[in-house]
Amino acid sequence: MYESGENYLETILMLKEKQGVVRSIDIARSLNFSKPSVSRAVGILREDGYITMAPGGELELTEKGMQKAGAIYERHKLLTAFLRQVSGVSAETAEEDACRMEHIISEETFQGIKRFMSRGQN
Repeated sequence: MYESGENYLETILMLKEKQGVVRSIDIARSLNFSKPSVSRAVGILREDGYITMAPGGELELTEKGMQKAGAIYERHKLLTAFLRQVSGVSAETAEEDACRMEHIISEETFQGIKRFMSRGQN
């Protein structure tokens, strides 16, 4: 899956947690994308089995979509915390950099950071 698809899934998950119901317009507003761009992406995510759309336009993550979105969101949160704590960068910089890093970091490196951060929690 491409970075853009991962961003859409993560956004759907975050919006769902925040407001309960997610529609394409919510994604467009959150990501500052045009409605046609979001509509196209939503169609691709539906075809690939990551989301479903109810008759009222409400978007739901499928089990496959929830797993992917959850994994990306976990990476985002952990990388943000890592950058804040270890690098001492601002919250805004940490968020922006984590958003880019979460899509390209290897699983091995992510697991290493996860172990490092969990040692600091104990």
